Order: sequence, then structure tokens, then C-alpha cells
Amino acid sequence: MSPNIIDREVIKLNPSQLKMVESGWGREAIENSVVEKMVYLSDGIMVRGYIAYPSDTSGKQFPCIIWNRGGIKDKGFIDKFNAKGILGQIASWGYVVLASMYRGSVKGEGKDEFGGNDLNDVENLIPLANEFEFADTSLWGIEGWSRGGLMTYLLLTKKDFFKCAVLIGAITDLQTTFEKNSVIRDNLKNVLGNDNLSRKIEERSIINFPEKLSKTTNYLLIHGGADEVVAPLQSLKIAEKFSELNINYRLTVLEQGDHFLKSHRKEVDNMKREWYKKYLSP
Repeated sequence: MSPNIIDREVIKLNPSQLKMVESGWGREAIENSVVEKMVYLSDGIMVRGYIAYPSDTSGKQFPCIIWNRGGIKDKGFIDKFNAKGILGQIASWGYVVLASMYRGSVKGEGKDEFGGNDLNDVENLIPLANEFEFADTSLWGIEGWSRGGLMTYLLLTKKDFFKCAVLIGAITDLQTTFEKNSVIRDNLKNVLGNDNLSRKIEERSIINFPEKLSKTTNYLLIHGGADEVVAPLQSLKIAEKFSELNINYRLTVLEQGDHFLKSHRKEVDNMKREWYKKYLSP
């Protein structure tokens, strides 16, 4: 076991849970993937997360994908049921998936900073892939939903080896979200504190410095047209910046789609799968 992976345990679900996973993400997510919960060290802090991979790894190597959750602290974290569905589905397509629940959540140590030092919890997933002989560490993708999109964008200002990125309902302008969403506003004040709050929000808003993003990454932007949590205009505005910077992207706004795109799940799954296949094929 890696010196940075403190604990690993394969997720086991009861029959009724497996039935719901099959209904939501398909039988392949159950039969063709292994999902493990793990505890790993990030900056010396114990953080919880998951690793998922195809069931049959014998003599094979698979591209790696980092998956970034939304929410804040314990709100929005992925439990083992959702991990088996969400991460197991992607693993069943032929990928090694690593996901952090971020410091300060799910009994993890440290403090959630919504894109501060907790960004290291995402970055520190990268070397963990070297501990798995079936991981092809020459091919990387990354995916983020909502706050996870914010984390994805911030990491892509530091790393340029990701072949592709999937951003779904991603926060690109935290100031606007802060002003228009009272729940997020209260949570951010609690997490970030009032000292230098405006500066911290500005530093977490990729719309303010899109020129720092990796220009070799291919971006898939998906947003619900009826998203009341993160306005679809945020993806439209960052897409405009991508055009100005000559960054390759595809933007899809799904009609009447809410923040979680519940009524567009299969459509989103297909778009993600094709994007990964296009850019992560060996």
C-alpha cells in the first residue's frame, strides 16, 4: 500500500442498494467496476476519498480521471452508494477514477476552504495513481460538478497535462454566486471568514483570470438552462473567454435542466463518455 494511502476498503452494498444503482447508472456500473473508499494523506492531513477501476485489470492499463464533487464540508459529499453509481459507471467505461471528499468533511481532518489549501487534496490524488499498476498515468482527464467545477478550473491553472476536462454546472464567478444564493453566501462566510473575504472570492473565480488555464486541455462545458443554483450564464461567459483565448471547448446548455440535470442524466452520461473516449484513447 502507498505510504500516502492510509486505508482502502472495497465498497459493499446490500441487494436493495444495488438495485437502485442499476436503475440509476446501469448494470455495468455494478458488474464491471470495483469501487473502494480510501483514506489518504494530503499535506500530512488525513482526507477521505474513493478510487474506482474496471473489474478486470489483468495485464491492462487504463487512463486516469479525477472526479471533483460539489458541495461544502459534509454537504454534498458522496456516500458509498453514490460512489458506486457515479464513479463505478465511469470506471466501467475503462478508466481509473480518483475522487477526494476534501479536507474537513466526512470526519476528515483539516478545514474546508472552498478552493484554498484544500485544492491540494485534489492535486495530491495525482501521485496516488502511480501505486496502481493498471493505471496509465500518461493519460489524464478531470471532471467537476458545481463547486467541483471551481476546483477543476483552479487545478487547471497549475497543471497542463490533462487531455480533457468535463465541467458540469461549474462555478466560474463565485462573486455572482455569493450575491445571488443566500445558502452559498452563508456557507462561504462560515468557511472563509470575513477577513479578506472579497479577495478570497476573487481568487476562486476563474472568470477573473482565464488566461492562466491550461490551453492544451479540451473542455466540455455542460449546464442546465434552468439552473437556479449556478446560473448558466457562468458557463456562457467562460466559453466566450475560451473563444478569445483560442482554447478548444464544446458548450451544451440543456433545456429546462436543473442544477443536478436530473431529467438529462442519460444525455449527460453519453456526452461525458464520448468526450473521454475522444481525448483519452491511447
